[in-house]
Amino acid sequence: MKETATAGMLQTTIEKVKDMIDVSTIIGDPVYTESGLTIIPVSKVTYGFASGGTDFPSKNRELFGGAGGAGVTITPVAFLLIQNGQVTLKHITAYDNAAERMVNLMPEMFDKVTGLIKKN
Repeated sequence: MKETATAGMLQTTIEKVKDMIDVSTIIGDPVYTESGLTIIPVSKVTYGFASGGTDFPSKNRELFGGAGGAGVTITPVAFLLIQNGQVTLKHITAYDNAAERMVNLMPEMFDKVTGLIKKN
């Protein structure tokens, strides 16, 4: 009984988190403008969940108490801009650390190096 109740709570919590988050939460629906610009929002999703339970001693029957919960944070981080076959990524959040800054600068650095090579 106890294991079934705990497993049921955990399963319900996981299902609720899955219902809240899907791919369109991270990569949003495209927005098309009259000028031919396509804007696609990109978000960072952070989630967590917990579940637990305990037995209560009783002379007549087994008693079980438990709880579960989940939390989700959705933070917009960038927009993909598409126009005339060119794709640009525009960040809208501050970077947390140097490693993240370097990773986010790689596409821009690649574009600049490619532009220099094409000129030569």
